Amino acid sequence: MWKKLLLMTGSLLMLTACSAPGSGGGVVKVGITQLIEHPSLDATRAGFVEALQEAGYREGVNLELDVQNAQGDLSNNAMIAQKFAMEGEDLVFAISTPSTQAAAMAIKDIPVLFTAVTDPLGAKLVKSLDNPSRNVTGTSDTHPEAAKRMVQSMREFFPQAKAVGIVYNSGEQNSVVSVQEVRQALAASGLRAVEVSVSNSSEVKQAVDSLVGRCDLLFVPKDNTVVTALESMIKVADEQKLPLFVSESDSLQRGGFAGYVVDYHQLGKQTGRMAVEILKNGKQPKDLPVGIPGELTLAINERTAAAQGIAITEQMKQAAKLLGGSNPEEK
Repeated sequence: MWKKLLLMTGSLLMLTACSAPGSGGGVVKVGITQLIEHPSLDATRAGFVEALQEAGYREGVNLELDVQNAQGDLSNNAMIAQKFAMEGEDLVFAISTPSTQAAAMAIKDIPVLFTAVTDPLGAKLVKSLDNPSRNVTGTSDTHPEAAKRMVQSMREFFPQAKAVGIVYNSGEQNSVVSVQEVRQALAASGLRAVEVSVSNSSEVKQAVDSLVGRCDLLFVPKDNTVVTALESMIKVADEQKLPLFVSESDSLQRGGFAGYVVDYHQLGKQTGRMAVEILKNGKQPKDLPVGIPGELTLAINERTAAAQGIAITEQMKQAAKLLGGSNPEEK
């Protein structure tokens, strides 16, 4: 009798140990590491949590979230990653390239999902987009055609333009990749890139001021440092009547003129569904290909067009969705 009970107990323990985290009704621990606060990154976090909620996870019931923000400090990124590695989370969600790089370096035996990463291959996070082959996978916020289409719109909307001013942080791998792609597309279209590098958000205003008189258009890449200080660029663009092209829907809403935008809330939600596959269905990160945005939408902020002295032409109306400046989803 006792031997039979012991065998049954041992079998139950083995089944529990082999089941996916949270599949048996226990509490799932998810660590979230985010480089810095700005609306696009915040939107991915909200989308990720929403996907978990839709799958039946509730904070305080069967889900424990530990949200950590590095406040733009790379050393903080490393400390957060070490903290999650030591505490034994069931899954870590990393938002931005620097946060993911730190997590991938510190965490080897816990699933790490990323989002808002410009170039997962260049950042050495995965071996291939289709076969990540390790404990790290997630979603990229870069469509393969984004840079090419952006420059094409610049050329079509402003045929007299000769130079495009770009402010970026050369310390952000994601930004370097974004600028390289745009630089190549500009050269192919006969436009010249005028670049200024910054190391922190306090330098953005001086950098964009230095571009006045040297360019006809401005461009903001996928750069966390610059986007944090976007209002500095918007102020100069409005005052100097320089069309400001951007790379994010939030940047467009805040005062960019035009851009091919990605829905960051949906991107986070897409990553959250990948987390559910791991937590509930026992999938491994190596089994989940890296996701990319499904479609690109060219949008123009009508309020910004007026502020920057841009007359919206019929060509622009045909090519882009017109936004009122208060909601990136409105027509």
